[in-house]
Order: sequence, then structure tokens, then C-alpha cells
Amino acid sequence: MTTQGDGAADEAEAGGFDLGRARVCVIANRGSGRKQGADIAETLREVLQGRVAELEIHGTDEGTALPDMARDAVRRGFDLIVAAGGDGTQAAVASAVAGTETAMAVIPGGTFNYFARDIGSGETVEAALKIFDAPALRRVDVGEMNGMIFLNNVSFGAYPEILRRRESIYKRWGRSRVAAYWSAAVALWNLRHPLRLVVRSHGEERRFTTALAFVAKSAYQLDSFGLEGADCVRKGQLALLVARARRPGPLVRSAMRLAMGKSARYQDFNLVCAEEIRLETEPAHEYVAHDGEKTWMDSPFQIRVRKGALKLLVPAESGGRDAA
Repeated sequence: MTTQGDGAADEAEAGGFDLGRARVCVIANRGSGRKQGADIAETLREVLQGRVAELEIHGTDEGTALPDMARDAVRRGFDLIVAAGGDGTQAAVASAVAGTETAMAVIPGGTFNYFARDIGSGETVEAALKIFDAPALRRVDVGEMNGMIFLNNVSFGAYPEILRRRESIYKRWGRSRVAAYWSAAVALWNLRHPLRLVVRSHGEERRFTTALAFVAKSAYQLDSFGLEGADCVRKGQLALLVARARRPGPLVRSAMRLAMGKSARYQDFNLVCAEEIRLETEPAHEYVAHDGEKTWMDSPFQIRVRKGALKLLVPAESGGRDAA
């Protein structure tokens, strides 16, 4: 995702948002993060009641229900959908909102909240609520893979396995960043089979054998991990990073270098930047991670940037992190 102000789509939509005349629907994922969705929804009721023309608040414990709830709100003509939850929640709501005239606001309620931090909403609910004090609209880019919207990244190989193991660790030890990192270490050490990729972009074909590949759409996330590719995202492109490691040992060492801020592009990753990328994987039926969620999908994968597809409410003083 990019909120830069040098794109025509961004500039065309930049401006204020009349909250007092808006019909607003809040969609809260009660299962996100530390399961504080119900409390966040009540906070939003207190903040927005009386400040908007109409307010509806809906909550769910099932992440799979979020796209239908958001599509229903769009169909009913709400001006603004406020998505309260983690990165997966934001992506699910964005999948219904992107390409429509309905705007979206982000209230972080997950573990990492990369998207909220990327757009300048902040990492906490209290920081994000300032959006409503002086709201502004911007059109921002989103990623799309085989018709599915993503905001931060899509991943192949080791990372989907990390998410699979993370759920069992969360159930035993609770949701936390320490538990998330521990699940990563466990998954990496137990990795057995590398992934084979055929990458097509700019009319060229490249082949890789790797333990991990991911397509990034968040400059903030790449910057936070010290990875190359953030400049590509700011230019409106996708950044495909393919780990040079094929086995657990080298991949864990690469992860340790990342943790210590010592990752080097040519040492740890190959980088491909493009607005459109076609990936073919072996095996063809692949477990894919997308914005913290995971889904079985079939190769090939057509991945592209959808320019200015999402109308987003951001703090007027910043216009989004990267716009600054």
C-alpha cells in the first residue's frame, strides 16, 4: 500500500471529509489481536454517536464473515466503513470497499497493525481515533492477486507454515509478539521442502528455488525489517523478495540478520520490482499467506497494483505516513 502524494490518483481525491453528514458503519472483529474488539466497538460508539448523520455498529467473531458484512454496508450506501481489527480485518473490509465510492477508516486492533501504521493512523486505538478530529480523504493503491485484495503482502513457502503453527502457539500461550516470533522459529527449523518459482515481469522470466518468497505492498513493513524494496512501493510498484536460502539453517541465519538490522539485499534476497508480476509455483496447489491470514490457492498467481482503488480516511495533518 502506498499513500504517496506524487500519484495522480492520490492527488485527485485529497481533501476533507464531512463527518457530520456521513452515514457510518463500524465493523469490529472481536477475534482480532487480544480479542478487544467489543471494547473498541463501544469506544467508537461513544466517539461517533451524535457526530455523524447515521451510525451502525456490527461485530463478529468470525473473520470469514467480514467481507460479506462490508459488501452489505457498501450496497446499503454507507459513506464510511470503519474497520476495527488487525491487518486481516482491514484487508477483508478493503476487498469490499476497493473500487467503490465508499470510504474506509482503520482502527488497529491486531498484533502488529502494519497497515494502520503505514497510513499514519497509529498503532493504538487512542491514536487512531484522532482521525475523526480532522479527517481527510486520500485514494491509495492496493495489491491484488487473482482477484483477492491485499494491503501489506502475500507470502509463499515458509511464512504460511509460520502462520499455521502460530495459531496452535497462540491457543496455548496467548496472542503476543513473543509468541509470534517463537512460532516463526519453530516453523523455520521444521521446514523440509523448498519452493520452485517461475517469475515473469517486464517481459522477462526468472526461475528460483527458495524457502520463502513474498510480494510486498507496504513500504512501512519493508522499512521496519530493514529490507530493500520500500522505494519501489513508494513509486507505485510491487516488491517481490525471494530468499536465497533454500533450507532451514540458512533461512534462520537470514532471519537473525534481519532481527539485528544486518540484512543485505544481495546476501539474503533477490528483489524484483514491477507493477504486475506473474508467479508460477511448484507445487501448483499452494498454501498462501495474505495480510496475516492463510488460504489454499492454485498457481499461476497474477499479482498487480490497483492504482488509487481505495478511498481512505487519514489524519488531515499527515495524509498518511509516506505522504509526509
